[in-house]
Formats: sequence, C-alpha cells, structure tokens
Amino acid sequence: MARVWCVIPIVVLSTAWLYILTSFTPKITENVDTSLKFPSTFSELKNISNLLKLYYKENWLFVILLFSSAYMYKQAFIIPGSVFMNVLGGALFGVVIGFPLCCFLTAIGASCCFIMSKKFGRDTLQYYFPNQIEYLRCKVQENSDQLVYFLLFLRLFPMTPNWLINLLSPIIGVPLHLFFFTVFIGLMPYNFLCVQAGGMLASLTSLDEVFSIKTFLKLACMAVIALGPSFILKRTRKEFTEPPTDKKVK
Repeated sequence: MARVWCVIPIVVLSTAWLYILTSFTPKITENVDTSLKFPSTFSELKNISNLLKLYYKENWLFVILLFSSAYMYKQAFIIPGSVFMNVLGGALFGVVIGFPLCCFLTAIGASCCFIMSKKFGRDTLQYYFPNQIEYLRCKVQENSDQLVYFLLFLRLFPMTPNWLINLLSPIIGVPLHLFFFTVFIGLMPYNFLCVQAGGMLASLTSLDEVFSIKTFLKLACMAVIALGPSFILKRTRKEFTEPPTDKKVK
C-alpha cells in the first residue's frame, strides 16, 4: 500500500502547473474579479465563464491550455464537478469545438487515472474495494468476447459511478486502448448535453433545466441499446457451441 503515496508528488506537480498558469493570466481593462478557481456553484460557473471569455479575446491559446489542464486535472484525480467543466467548455468554445474537445479531454484524463491506478493503487484498491473488484472482474470475464459493449453500457448508464470504473478498470483486466475508446464514445451523450447547455448558459437559471428525469431516461435507453449486441452475440454463440440434444422418436 506504500506505493499509493507516489501519487502525492504527481498531485503536487500538477497543482503547481495550474498555479503557474493562473499566475500568467492576460491583463484585461475591464474592472472585474480576476480570481480563477474551479466552479462549484452555478453562479460561480457564470462568473468564471464571463472572465475566461474576456481572456479569450486577449489570448485564446492561453484559455485553451488552461481549460485543458484544469479539465484533465479533475479527471485524473477524480475530483467531482465534470459537469461544470463541460458546460464551461460549451460556453467558451461552442458546440463545434467544445464537444470534441471535452470528449477528448475526458478520455485523456480518465486514462491518466487508469495509469496511476495501475502503477500505484492496486494494493490499496484491493484492500478498500474487494467486493466491487470481484464483481466487476466476474462481469468482465463473462463478457470477455464482447467487452466493448459491456464497457459502453457502463459509461452510457447514468447511474454508473464513473470514478470507480476509472480506478478499478486496470485492476480487473481492462486494456488501456479499450478503456480509452469506451470512455471517449460512451460519455459522448453526457458530454454533448453539458456542452450544449453551455452554449445557452446566459439564459439558464439552473443546471436542473438540463439534467431532468427525461434526460436520464434517454441516457438509460442508450445504455440498453449499447448492451443489445452483447446479448445477441451471447445467444448466437450459445446456439453454435451447445451440442444438439438427441430427440427420442416414439
């Protein structure tokens, strides 16, 4: 379990990088609060969005670098609040740029979490999550021939704890390339909803307007559709592998 402490210097260096970035923010003439932090409320999200839009006019490359660094920081260290970053991406860059950017950053950040978990967290995770690891390992083995559909189902289903899947995937034998692909594709609907909401941020009064029961039902239906091919493949394979039963002629 001592290996988990190796993550601390990574966190320190990553935090220092964000601090350096925020220390070199472009100068603006408008009399506004220029303090940068991760938004945790809807009002803070609007304020940060307005500030970064001003920065974007002065130095668009800085804003993209800062946003990408902050996004991957949250994903890599499983810090809650990805919804705020996705909405912010839509507000800053629009759907055309913000949507693919958020999908890519989600997959990259989650893959960083995957790698750190594999290198430093195996013993700690097996100590604290033995039942979850055993359950997921059995599911991965059961769906080994159509693993991509099962992993997409986990990502598309709105109630799945993505942070836990990110941590446990390397422990249960999910390969990194398949992990990256299913995160990128599987979280597309969720990311699109958030980014699209960011484009309408000025007119929104709450994120509840975006994440309604209807929205979660749509995501759940998409998850079931993603798992459909897995059931078909299982049934087809069973028909071809099971020996035919002898029928007695009366």
